Amino acid sequence: MLDDEALAARPEGDTPASKVSLRRRARRWGRSVARVLVAHLGPVVLRRLSRTWKVTVLGAEHLEAARARGGGHFMALWHGRMVVALPHHGGRDWHVLVSPSQDGDISEALLKGFGYRVIRGSSSRGGARALREMLSVLESGAVLAVTPDGPRGPRHSMNPGLAWMARATGFAIVPCGFVCDRAWHARSWDRFTVPKPRARVMFVYSAPVRVERSASADDLASATEKVRAGMMEAEQRGFEQLQEPPDW
Repeated sequence: MLDDEALAARPEGDTPASKVSLRRRARRWGRSVARVLVAHLGPVVLRRLSRTWKVTVLGAEHLEAARARGGGHFMALWHGRMVVALPHHGGRDWHVLVSPSQDGDISEALLKGFGYRVIRGSSSRGGARALREMLSVLESGAVLAVTPDGPRGPRHSMNPGLAWMARATGFAIVPCGFVCDRAWHARSWDRFTVPKPRARVMFVYSAPVRVERSASADDLASATEKVRAGMMEAEQRGFEQLQEPPDW
């Protein structure tokens, strides 16, 4: 039994170390199971589901414009729209920047199941190595997809990281909007979207954004907002074509 002094010293809501350890082990086990299920079942389920979707593409000319100076380009999409675009763009030797986190492990398993190549890194972890890989990929003419509000949000938020990468590499960013008229939404920060069977899906590409090598901090902030606005406008245009209200 705890005496009065021990009770007073014990933090409110304190949890015994054994329970904390048990919860951590349970979370790690849950993530391990999720990775296995996603890697083996995710691509199969999504391929079958996506065959029922009716896809319309708007702004494909912007993808060509992004290649005007040679090489590849960045594609910016919101984290919660990843599954919407996944089946259609798979198998094209495209690359995706994925955070070096446990959640990123699950994303990597799903992406590789669709034939994407994955670069692990962020501005805080593995940034220099990831930048070298990105530059090599872009110079080869490939596409590099980035979710600028991932891996933990807030939803539709952006920092200058993507604009900084565009300045460092010299390649353009194409803001993307991937939306549908009927979907399941996860109760997560990004409202992760999975189109339902027979959904109408819109892929909308906005005009590319370029960041000059001489760009200042203010220029990076301006470019960041321009990319964000392009992504939101692309989604808005997609919902207008579907004659549906945005699901934000």
